[in-house]
Amino acid sequence: MAVHPGSGACHDSRVNEANTAARHSAQSDHDAASSTGAAPTDTAEELNKARAGRPSTDEFRQFLASGWEMADASVTAVAAAPYAAQRRRRLSEAFPGMRIVVPAGELKTRSNDTDYRFRPTSDFAYVTGLGADHEPGAVLVMEPVATGGHEATLYLIPPSGPGDEGFYADPRSGEFWIGRRPSLADFAAMTGLRTAPLRELPGGIRLSAQPTKAVRRALSEMRMVKDDYEIQQMRDAVNATIAGFERVVRELPRAIDHKRGERVVEATFDAHAREEGNAVGYETIAAAGDHATTLHWIRNTGQVRRGDLLLLDAGVELESLYTADITRTLPIDGVFTPVQRQVYEVVLEAADAGHAIVAPGVKFIDIHLAAMEVIERRLTEWGIVPPMDDPASKLYRRWMVHSTSHHLGMDVHDCDAAKRELYLDGELEAGMIFTIEPGLYFKANDLTVPAELRGIGVRIEDDVLVTHTGGENLSAALPRDPDAVQAWMARAGHRAL
Repeated sequence: MAVHPGSGACHDSRVNEANTAARHSAQSDHDAASSTGAAPTDTAEELNKARAGRPSTDEFRQFLASGWEMADASVTAVAAAPYAAQRRRRLSEAFPGMRIVVPAGELKTRSNDTDYRFRPTSDFAYVTGLGADHEPGAVLVMEPVATGGHEATLYLIPPSGPGDEGFYADPRSGEFWIGRRPSLADFAAMTGLRTAPLRELPGGIRLSAQPTKAVRRALSEMRMVKDDYEIQQMRDAVNATIAGFERVVRELPRAIDHKRGERVVEATFDAHAREEGNAVGYETIAAAGDHATTLHWIRNTGQVRRGDLLLLDAGVELESLYTADITRTLPIDGVFTPVQRQVYEVVLEAADAGHAIVAPGVKFIDIHLAAMEVIERRLTEWGIVPPMDDPASKLYRRWMVHSTSHHLGMDVHDCDAAKRELYLDGELEAGMIFTIEPGLYFKANDLTVPAELRGIGVRIEDDVLVTHTGGENLSAALPRDPDAVQAWMARAGHRAL
């Protein structure tokens, strides 16, 4: 997904552990109520009790608490648990004698009393091994111990089951509303961590001994090199995404016939992502015609017309929260026109130039520079790059304004808090996974290019693993060569011609 505007290493903190921890202190009454059986007083239920119409007698409460068959208590460790333990050890070594706090994040209100589906922060998932959607409000606290290292405790909101009024009264944590949630003992078995109720979170946590940015930066830099578990998750996410692209191709005839065909494309892929994983890893870009020249076209309200190109930038996020990020630009009729092919082949040449140099020890920025050398040379040969007084102006970047690569993992733009010298200027290491995604975007109203180029947008994006000897294109099974793309679309059942 072409989101990185330049450096690839953003130092703004998106996960403020200190502020989140402080909010939990204010939430203590609600947490206690949810875990002890007292009716919560600050939930959506309280705000909407006027429409609940539910009895409040002791007889009703006793009846609701009785007659429930006990659920199967067998719980096993999550697959990522041993890897998460290793990550915590590395984090402990990076901050000796300092308290470390990593929150899962909070539920976010969508509108009125409805919430968005919960997704924990990537840092929390990374150091606990937990994914899915059952830890809103959780906090991992690593306290330094006198003998060295840290003791980790996972603070969680206990589930509201039968016997707790929250079982039926709390729409955010009650089992009647959201289904069974793991108990504290379950979470301990799943993660190997000591667990405690969130109400016991030390109220004085403020991260005064450790700046938030430093923790985020350390985790980002750790996440730049994937372990064996992460690499397999990425392979699985890529394969699921490739299958989603194939489903889209089969649905192109229906998209052509629909007044908002881009929505047909989006809905097809997004449904696949929900069926095969957790969700999409980011908002799907289903951009037909001139919309393909808008880098983040996610409105997806346009028509899918014969003779145009469809730029599909999409990724499946697995239950483990690892996501792919792949782009293909497809001829809606199944066959590229000569001018579409001309643009496409330049982008493919640029991508291939980036792929060709991937190897341990190569600088990350050099992938971008290799792709841009092709873009500059070809656009200059076309005669559309004007003379430059200062070569540093790089006027050819008018038609390719984003970076060629970004790291990929739990976040579509992974490791974004890493230092520039380790990210953009850093050297590739075996285990790194990132995208290579050059593009050319000639907007319909761009009077600096020939008329036949206007309205054509092309991006080709693949997910690449650095090996000990070079690079592996994880998404190579999805055709890239224009002839192979046409043949693949025909095999996939494309009947738009």
